[in-house]
Amino acid sequence: MPKSISISKIDGKPGKVYYPLSLDEVPKQTPKDGEVVVKIHAAALNHRDLFIRQHLYPGTAFGVPLLADGCGTVVEIGSGVDSSWKGKRVVINPGEGWKDSLEGPEDKGGYKILGGTKTIPNGTLQEYMVVKQQELEEAPEHLSSVEAAAIPLTGLTAWRAVMVKCGSHNIGPGKNVLITGIGGGVALMALEFARAAGANVYVTSGSEDKIKKAKELGAKGGINYKEEGWDKKLLAMLTTEKKQFDAAVDGAGGDIVEKSSRLLKNGGIVATYGMTLGPKAPFLMQAVLKNIEIKGSTMGSRKEFTDMINFIKKTKAKPVVSNVAHGFDLDAINGLFEEMKNGSQFGKLCVEVSSAQSKL
Repeated sequence: MPKSISISKIDGKPGKVYYPLSLDEVPKQTPKDGEVVVKIHAAALNHRDLFIRQHLYPGTAFGVPLLADGCGTVVEIGSGVDSSWKGKRVVINPGEGWKDSLEGPEDKGGYKILGGTKTIPNGTLQEYMVVKQQELEEAPEHLSSVEAAAIPLTGLTAWRAVMVKCGSHNIGPGKNVLITGIGGGVALMALEFARAAGANVYVTSGSEDKIKKAKELGAKGGINYKEEGWDKKLLAMLTTEKKQFDAAVDGAGGDIVEKSSRLLKNGGIVATYGMTLGPKAPFLMQAVLKNIEIKGSTMGSRKEFTDMINFIKKTKAKPVVSNVAHGFDLDAINGLFEEMKNGSQFGKLCVEVSSAQSKL
């Protein structure tokens, strides 16, 4: 029988408990009208998967396959699906309920993400996955299955923050873009998108090693935010005539608005996709006087997922993969979760479920 990996229930309070992984055998499913069966080649972890194991995520479910990111090959199609999809290597849209609105999910129930919850009892950490054909995009040919699986959730989040919220007038040749907290999956995808669009990208981190790696990936420069006066030092690095940033993409919060009032041009944009330093980021009068805008950004629509994949195909952009576990090795997959807990990864943590060259 096909295998999948979920979590098992044990006693414990939210934030204190750590649900163990469970290797399950599940019946092989038959696709219904409009559905296909995807043989999963690779899947990838996100921080929400760690939160699910700690019961810190809404709708935590037991027995539901984990993970939202996946790449595989269509091996069976249901009625109403064009036969051309069979045999295609695909990436899976990580959520449902958001078609194309710029404002946010149209579905009254909000945006629902795959993996480990009861909102959509389906996930990518399994051998075979039944999914609606309309949630698939053909995988970029220049990427391996592991690389393609590393894209969906963090890529979509970064795409909306960089390309939609910051706006094309702030992303492109001659534009200066700041990406804070480089090393995480979203920040690295933000770096790749902005770089591929032609912008001059600069980064911050508390790790000199991560700054060095970011430069190797195309960042023009970087600064350790633990240094005294790091913002002034960062501005001094700019090589363009205008010594200011056009936009900043941030996942930490904290004093980003205070710093951006000095770093950004008049009318500059701060696209914020998270607040790891705390749930508040004060909006100061200095920012008001410079007409700076701070825009919240989370995930993205089905249309934006298509736009992102097409951009990746056109520019040959690539995600950064930090480590890969192979097969349904619970010890190895637990090791990936430990890396995420410790924050030691640089890029995505992936599971190679099966080779794309293996017998379908």
